[in-house]
Amino acid sequence: MKLATFNVNGVNGRLPVLLRWLEEAKPEVVCLQELKAPQEKFPAAALEKAGYGAIWQGQKSWNGVALLARGVAPQETRRGLPGDPEDEQSRYIEGVVAGVLVGCLYLPNGNPAPGPKFDYKLRWFDRLKNYAADLLAHDIPVVLAGDFNVMPTDLDVYKPERWRDDALFRPEVRDAYAELVAQGWTDCLRALHPDERIYTFWDYFRNAFGRDAGLRIDHLLVGPALQDQVRAADVDRHVRGWEKASDHAPVWIQLAEPGDGPE
Repeated sequence: MKLATFNVNGVNGRLPVLLRWLEEAKPEVVCLQELKAPQEKFPAAALEKAGYGAIWQGQKSWNGVALLARGVAPQETRRGLPGDPEDEQSRYIEGVVAGVLVGCLYLPNGNPAPGPKFDYKLRWFDRLKNYAADLLAHDIPVVLAGDFNVMPTDLDVYKPERWRDDALFRPEVRDAYAELVAQGWTDCLRALHPDERIYTFWDYFRNAFGRDAGLRIDHLLVGPALQDQVRAADVDRHVRGWEKASDHAPVWIQLAEPGDGPE
């Protein structure tokens, strides 16, 4: 199973890019973030024509998450993280595809920091950690994938010294990510490429993509039940160079098919 995450930065405005990538990469499961579309404006028909069933949680103007599956509709299990019934931001959706529970998330940016937006980010991270621990307690095949808006280490940012006070790189956020992973999750891209500078996001400004001035903020975490099934992990960085592309590139992992033996 090829499972990917892609912050599309506007699903309707970037639909040609998304459809082109789906046809090229042919992932079985895709987590999308930053739909920037209300529920009724999600391009379900176009995606169905491309061969993908979908569940989604839209939001006007910003946020929004979706889960796609090739040839089937994901079986929805949750939308929204528990822990704050007053939180109306569309940032989490979850479903089952081919026996794997997939949580698609769009963690808050948090800037400017410090401030209310940063406080919200930390609260959301705490809710994620609590819920993620519950998922692991069930000992099921599970993946958490999406835009985490955090660079875990200095290796994940092109000039660490310039980002020390940013909400994506402050110690509180990196500590929260480390605590999440320490529950028993595997950061697939880093696990398979432990010493490489690999980025998933390049700003539109100052020729960031051309200079490879990037950040690694999109992550795929697998639980222990899938840890030994990860065969590959990479970034389709060339997609960032397409016309009218998102500022993120798709990130993917390849899981062994049921019945496959050890690598």
